Parts: sequence; C-alpha cells; structure tokens
Amino acid sequence: MIYWQLFWGFLQVGCLAFGGAYAAIPFIRDIVLAYGWLDEEAISQIIAISESTPGPIMINMATYVGQSQGGCWGAVIATVSVVIPSFLVTIIIMALLRSLISNRWVRVCLSGLMPCIAGIIMATGLVMLNKALICKDTDSWCGAKLSLMAVLIIIEVAYYKYKHTPLSPIALIIIAALLGAVTFR
Repeated sequence: MIYWQLFWGFLQVGCLAFGGAYAAIPFIRDIVLAYGWLDEEAISQIIAISESTPGPIMINMATYVGQSQGGCWGAVIATVSVVIPSFLVTIIIMALLRSLISNRWVRVCLSGLMPCIAGIIMATGLVMLNKALICKDTDSWCGAKLSLMAVLIIIEVAYYKYKHTPLSPIALIIIAALLGAVTFR
C-alpha cells in the first residue's frame, strides 16, 4: 500500500509543481503531511539536506521521503513518479515546439504564470525563514539565529563588493555550517 501512496502522492507533485523545485516544496510538504509520513521538523531537515546534496531538490526530497517510508523500492518509486510528468511533458513539447512557441496564447499564459511562480517561491522562502529563526523553547525569534543570518549576509555582500561576483553556494554552505557549529555547539 505504501508504494501506491508514494507513487500517487509524488505523481501529483510532479504534475502540479510548475516553476521548478522551490515552487514544489509546498506541494511536497502538503502531500507528506497529508499521508502522515513525516512531521514539520523532518520536512525542514529534508529541505536542508536536499539543497546541500547534488541534484534537483524536488527529486532529492522525493527520494529521501520514499526511502524513509518504503526503503530502496520506495525511493525508486517516489523518484520515478515525481519525474514522469516532466519527462512526458518535455517529450510532447519538443514534438510540438515550433507551433506552440509561436502561438500568442501560449506566450500570454506563460507570461501570466511567471509572477505566480515567483510569488510561490517567495512565500515558501519567507515561511522557511520564519521557521528557521524561531527558537523552539520560547516560540519567538532567536537572537543567535538572527545574528548568524546577519553575519552570512555581511559575508556575502563583502565578498561581492570585493570580487564583483557572488560567493559560491558551496562556500556559503560550508561557512554557514562552520558558524552554526561554533554558535550552537
């Protein structure tokens, strides 16, 4: 039964996740919570792990959830089912690309979707930021976490001003991990 649930849940995510991986996070969260597979804290950890490991976040999250619920086969089923819709849509679009891209209505629809996708990504980021900065003990913002975030922003801005290029995400993750280890021992 778990294999069918993983297949159906992540197939829905794959079908509805317009705008890429960050836009898919709310859908994955809703599916995982609806089936009771993981709690909010575990989902936040999966997001962090999925961002820091190679590969698309949506696929990494599906693989992790599938593995945690159904072992190796669960990971395979969740991963394949989240990819199937994109795979099929890509094949169909490639076959129809010339007529679709020149169609005025298709361009208008895509132009309308872009602000919606940006809004979903921004809302998800704000929710994640708020949850990341809350102390579990007091249910209020944690000064140490706010300070750590401020230091990371200062490092990023200073590096950009000095090198005229943004700091590598890998370097930023390593710096954040080191600062987190020192701050929260």
